[in-house]
Amino acid sequence: MQILKPENNKKSSILPLLAVGTFSLHIFTLLLLMFHGSLLQDLRRQLTPQSLVQLVDGRAITVDPKPSFERNPETIRHFVGETMTLMLTWSQQQPPKTIWAISSQLLTNDLQPKFQAEITNLTSAAQFENININRGTEYVLVVKKISQPIAIGNGKWKVEILANQLTFSSYDNLGTSTPFNKQILVEAIDEQAASLPDTAPLPWHFAAYRLGEAKLKIYNICAITDKNCS
Repeated sequence: MQILKPENNKKSSILPLLAVGTFSLHIFTLLLLMFHGSLLQDLRRQLTPQSLVQLVDGRAITVDPKPSFERNPETIRHFVGETMTLMLTWSQQQPPKTIWAISSQLLTNDLQPKFQAEITNLTSAAQFENININRGTEYVLVVKKISQPIAIGNGKWKVEILANQLTFSSYDNLGTSTPFNKQILVEAIDEQAASLPDTAPLPWHFAAYRLGEAKLKIYNICAITDKNCS
């Protein structure tokens, strides 16, 4: 009969203790993770508190917060005026093609091709592509009036803008004027409308980005006399 050495007996007795210790450590780690998870859920509820809503039948319920589609009238007017001015002011330093690529982020995707065709008609197509063919030519939008916004839906407004795009050149210092009188339809969105490039942003990128912070987009532009603008 073989007699175990004392060292082997000692090792054998330690193995169950190690197993129990490892299992206990796993249980402790699991409980700690569950505790941290409950803390994170409580913190999330504190950072996004629910709102109490009283129903007409006397019942009260709590609801999660939703994106706000309310905008101050002056915010809407400023957004429309500054966006149109940015889009329709061109020069050699502000080529219309570059300005369009940046400022068109403030229009909905459906409106972009329609309005691009319209503003191209304000000047020749060649000039829109390359303003350098007429050196010294400048186009400036001058806004005369922007009406107070009229709510036409949840998070949607209509404003009227009366403006002129003035054209100046080296041989015409007085300039010519092209009316730009439109109905502008604006809608609230729940995210930033414009983005900045990863490298070398231009001043117009920053201008469009600041306008986009209002979380608004233009979704239709109609003639001032259009009775069916919607």
